[in-house]
Amino acid sequence: MELSIEKKQIIDVYDTPIVQQTSFWSIVKRKQGLQSMAFDFKARNRDLYVDVGGYSYTRADFLMFLQYVNKDNCLAYVPYGPEIEPSEENQGSFLEELSEQLRSYLPKGCLGIRYDLNWMSHWDKEDNYSDDGFWLGAPDKELQELQLNFDTKNGGLLKSNSDILPSDTIIVDLSPSLEEILMRMKPKTRYNIGLARRKGIEVRLGTAKDLKIWYELYLETAHRNRLHINDISLFNSVFATKLEMDNQPVSVKMLIAYYDEIPLAAMFLIISDIRATYLYGASSSSYRYLMPTYALQWKAMQISKSCGCSEYDMFGISPSADPSHPMYGLFKFKTGFGGKIFHQMGCWDYPFQKNNYSLFQASEIISKGYYQ
Repeated sequence: MELSIEKKQIIDVYDTPIVQQTSFWSIVKRKQGLQSMAFDFKARNRDLYVDVGGYSYTRADFLMFLQYVNKDNCLAYVPYGPEIEPSEENQGSFLEELSEQLRSYLPKGCLGIRYDLNWMSHWDKEDNYSDDGFWLGAPDKELQELQLNFDTKNGGLLKSNSDILPSDTIIVDLSPSLEEILMRMKPKTRYNIGLARRKGIEVRLGTAKDLKIWYELYLETAHRNRLHINDISLFNSVFATKLEMDNQPVSVKMLIAYYDEIPLAAMFLIISDIRATYLYGASSSSYRYLMPTYALQWKAMQISKSCGCSEYDMFGISPSADPSHPMYGLFKFKTGFGGKIFHQMGCWDYPFQKNNYSLFQASEIISKGYYQ
């Protein structure tokens, strides 16, 4: 495969709907202690895509973050990147060549590269759905690795034990009218949106001064669902970065749903290019029968559409309607809004130091993870 890379300045990263691949996100993560790097790459189209000839090239870029797992070793992480998606048959050889060329730019103690791929899953095919329309999922790791490593030189790509960013999500099409978007939702969802309005739920835009309100709701949500609790500084870094980089094309909005001046639900809405992303959400256990989370989502879609977005990413569901899955509740809630489900490849690793990587992999299984 003919591929070349060149390091570039973070500020020169291309605009993209994928917020995790923006210079804005690089600054957010820097405030959280992660070092970032940006690269341009150039590849022949006939090496990327099947049934393509000639001598044309694709030029694109991506962001990479370095997370130190101890004082000597780090893991390079590419969130939802590279954005360019080769044909399935060429994906393994592309990632292998890209990794080998990146090796010289990375610290000697780098264990390897983790690609959090938002490429469509190889197993999201029509014959891999049940009779009632639900996805049957990807096969065992060994079979996944066998397929992605097809036509690679060393077969070194490994499926990570878990994904960092959601590998299953729902995208709501915002290009129709608001009336049509509503009509595409399930009847129960439309009813709950109307119920919240009739009962007096009011959704307001918050500011950095309202971060305490957000965090109290977040803590309640985390305790209720037994989730790992992040420090308030994680969320503050998102606001602080936007204040510092107000000229960036990324927009950050915090929405809070109130009933009689009582905050009941809140969310972070991130707008980048044509996509709005429901990044973080939280809700109270009180007054849930007033459906504040439905009002919140509908308001977020209205705001996103008014900002010129054509996509609304609901950011994370269970792979299918499996009641035993911990994210099944999110699946039921989010599928009601009428979007299209996308199943993605998730996290894949290309180890440089196999022995040390194996030790890291074992420790990762029993840890809470390194990335948020």
